[in-house]
Amino acid sequence: MECGPALPDSLVLEIFLHLPHDAVLSAGLTCRQWLAVSRDEFLWRELFYSYYRIPRTVPRHPASVSWYREFKRLYDCIPCEEVQTLTEHHDQVLHLAFSHRGHRFSSCSKDCTIKLWDTERPDGIISLVHSSSMLHFNWAYTQFSQFNADDSLLLVSGVYLGPHQSSSGEIAVISLDNYTLLSRVRNKPYDVFGCWLNESHLISGNLHWIGNITSCSVFWLNKAFQDIESENVNVVKRLFQIQNVNASTVRTVMVAHSRRHDNPDLLLDYEAQSLARAQSRARAPRSGPHQTLHFDLGGTDSEEDGSGEEEEEEEEERLRRQGPATPRLPQPTSSGLEVLQRCRGAGSAELEAEATVARMMGRAYTKTPDPSLITASAPGEGEDKTYLLFTTGSLTYSPHQIGIKRIMPDQMSTSGPVLGGERSSEEFFDSLDHVIDIHGHIIGMGLSPDHRYLYVNSRAWPAGCVISDPMCPPPIAEEIDLHVIDLKNLREEKMILRSHKAYTPNDECFFIFLDVSRDFVASGAEDKHGYIWDRHYNICLARLAHQDVVNCVAFSPADQELLLSASDDSTIKVWRSPRMVRLARTPGPRRNLLPSWFTRYKTPRHLHKEHHHRRRRRHPHPSSRGAGGGGERRVFTKIFNLSKSIIPSCLKYATIIPLPKEPVISDLNDYHQVAPTPVMMKCGV
Repeated sequence: MECGPALPDSLVLEIFLHLPHDAVLSAGLTCRQWLAVSRDEFLWRELFYSYYRIPRTVPRHPASVSWYREFKRLYDCIPCEEVQTLTEHHDQVLHLAFSHRGHRFSSCSKDCTIKLWDTERPDGIISLVHSSSMLHFNWAYTQFSQFNADDSLLLVSGVYLGPHQSSSGEIAVISLDNYTLLSRVRNKPYDVFGCWLNESHLISGNLHWIGNITSCSVFWLNKAFQDIESENVNVVKRLFQIQNVNASTVRTVMVAHSRRHDNPDLLLDYEAQSLARAQSRARAPRSGPHQTLHFDLGGTDSEEDGSGEEEEEEEEERLRRQGPATPRLPQPTSSGLEVLQRCRGAGSAELEAEATVARMMGRAYTKTPDPSLITASAPGEGEDKTYLLFTTGSLTYSPHQIGIKRIMPDQMSTSGPVLGGERSSEEFFDSLDHVIDIHGHIIGMGLSPDHRYLYVNSRAWPAGCVISDPMCPPPIAEEIDLHVIDLKNLREEKMILRSHKAYTPNDECFFIFLDVSRDFVASGAEDKHGYIWDRHYNICLARLAHQDVVNCVAFSPADQELLLSASDDSTIKVWRSPRMVRLARTPGPRRNLLPSWFTRYKTPRHLHKEHHHRRRRRHPHPSSRGAGGGGERRVFTKIFNLSKSIIPSCLKYATIIPLPKEPVISDLNDYHQVAPTPVMMKCGV
């Protein structure tokens, strides 16, 4: 029986445009014509924008080759399926850190242990390989860890309880060869955390209070171990001295390298992407830096313009003649709550006078900033500049600014004077090379793998608010804003990612660690969820559920389809993408017998029969072709279940191939081509 005429491609395409993506995939299994239409680029472009609700002005990912594959990447490659829960910690889990190879990760917790985990077991199960308790060092808990560049050492930062119960911190360096403790470094306040500068040197902080709301933060470079031949060789070296005003302090230090700023994994500026694609097609070298659409959130000058300029100039001249103030002895480190308690005893007039004097001292005894230190290198220079990033403030004790300071090549080791280069009496403090004001309480920072972009978690202040009392910061929003800063141009991208929430007030606000992979960015939140966004499209892709606050998330640097999340519910959850979960569950192919073994136990007669059987299969008899013993028949049946989609009436009956065993297409990877059947060949589709 002859088949009826096929529907025009344009009509099939118009019908597919009204179906969800899973129904389109299912309908593509019907026949060869529908298969071709279901892979149409225009169709998947429309499905992509409608499903993910992305503005059509946003271009496709620069590394994508088709809209179908881009849809599949966002649908199937997000680490959103929980595959394992680690319960070895007995208290809140605060931080997670992967090694650079991705073969191990560390975890910190309020149970005061640092644990190491293995991620390379053949069965894919993550297992505990080492655990160390820091209680015998008089620590309260571990809060942060970081692997050095060659994954041979582990930096562990924690809260140290001294003899007077002062809240200060300490850093321990552990060898990963034999898990021995190599060194311990004082670190205060403890939320400086500390970080690696290179394979063998780390950066710590110290704090010296000058008044009620004025202090000096000092950055120290420390050698990770003391394998020295002489006691005259330095193991520490002072890097910078930063003046803090209005009860603010330096916190959350990290190091960024600029070696890949001109060749990042992903350009977030769409115009720069278009320019890069055009230059790549033309195979022409870059003609200059990107012309971005960024806007600057802060200037390089962090000083305030106070009133009474004439009186201040006279006071500055007097201070220059006298030199720096002498009483700069270290005082016990205080947490934010302790600062509040101490400053409540001082009157507002006294605090205002101290702030005025601190501003004058800062202008008189701070090095003049050098704008050339922070200027981006010209394309092709290839200079690897190193920057120290940290949170700070100028208006209140809440961290609301990001300070940037360049580390020069001669500061990369502890050689030379312990106190650094010589300073004149008018260069007591180091100036910041650049300051970016976030206009909110900063609660987390993370670098992209190429160190081009800095992602900042913050809770915004009300628009237009004025801070008159440094001890009374503005109320903060419940929504957490995720800002993106281009470190090459020192400007913020025109995007703010927002889905996660926090509820604690200023005085109790704690750190929410985030992490960035090549294509995604993830963060914890106080609403008992972790969140994943796409870096290019700026859309939230997944929520990761916990039973309590999610403090930290971490992508594997070796595979961004593996994500970890740590929570106050004392667990670490392991998340993998649906694609990886499906591959892990798919049984491996059957192992065929080796040809040598197969032929060894066969007689020549068996071999002759096998050869004859293969010839018959290769050349079937004409009478055996087709369905039903050679008779063609039309197969009328309802189209198989399209995930409960509404099917147009014109498609309820069609000439299609027989139903598959599992008719429901639940995943993009279930889609596969079907070999032409006799019915299809007869109809010419």
